[in-house]
Amino acid sequence: MGLFGSLFGDGVNEGVAQARETEGSVIIDVRSLDEYRNGHIPGSYNVPVNVIDRVAKAVPDKKTPLFLYCLSGSRSAMACRELERMGYDTVTNMGGIGRWSGELVRGGDPR
Repeated sequence: MGLFGSLFGDGVNEGVAQARETEGSVIIDVRSLDEYRNGHIPGSYNVPVNVIDRVAKAVPDKKTPLFLYCLSGSRSAMACRELERMGYDTVTNMGGIGRWSGELVRGGDPR
């Protein structure tokens, strides 16, 4: 583990593991559609931060655990705050995909 890994932990890797262990959870990539198509975490949905309110239609149950990521963690932090304001109970910022050590899916539609 490098210096930054020892300082900040695994972030997105731990978050995805937790999401996959959490029944009914949803992983959301809040990057742009182009960024999503260039490589995203398998099983994630794309809801760009500028239209994060669309989550309400896709995930109407506000008790659904949501796990968000972006490129660095900044946009996902903003999206988490907005989703909490909208009344979602369990919202987790997993940070940036740049630290993801798993496979990436390229192309495809945003589910």
